[in-house]
Amino acid sequence: MRTRYMTVKEYGEHEITIQKSRFIAQIKRAETENEAQEFIQSIKKKHWNATHNCSAYIIGEQDQIQKANDDGEPSGTAGVPILEVLKKRNLKDTVVVITRYFGGIKLGAGGLIRAYGKSTSEGLDAVGIVERRLVQIMHVKIDYTWLGKIERELRPSDYKIKDIHYLDTVEIEACVDENLVSSFTDWMVEQTNGQCTIQKGDTVYLEEDI
Repeated sequence: MRTRYMTVKEYGEHEITIQKSRFIAQIKRAETENEAQEFIQSIKKKHWNATHNCSAYIIGEQDQIQKANDDGEPSGTAGVPILEVLKKRNLKDTVVVITRYFGGIKLGAGGLIRAYGKSTSEGLDAVGIVERRLVQIMHVKIDYTWLGKIERELRPSDYKIKDIHYLDTVEIEACVDENLVSSFTDWMVEQTNGQCTIQKGDTVYLEEDI
């Protein structure tokens, strides 16, 4: 399982105009090739009257699934430039469809490569990139008298507060990198003079904006 990687934040669209042609970047996270293909087909259905719906995606822990489709544009001028931007940005599990409505001015091979690359890059900037980091959820139970101090110490630390439950005692859920679990446990025991109960929870991905 990947300990950390970058991908797109969420679904989004971004449109630019180049030499009177409309280029609409539609971007989504996809964790399987089937998800990517379904997204591409949904865009083709939505923009059935477009001149081209070019696409690319990169999926898998080792980027083992990489596909690019020019959808009628000259070979290598659309899908590959889209894919190259994804690879350059080190993105994983990402699918991009660039819809083009031809504006009457031919761009030539070089112009198309630049246009599809620019549309992809600007689209990614608009949608946003996140880093997904594998963390261990640690459940820490403390007395209410420790809450103020522990919150103050946690906020600027390498450990992120996921949630706080106010019950008979306070239960803090902290996100801790797997290689720091032992250090976190020792640190929490020290902060509370041993007056805490610590249990491991689920292993999840924490997402942070890049």
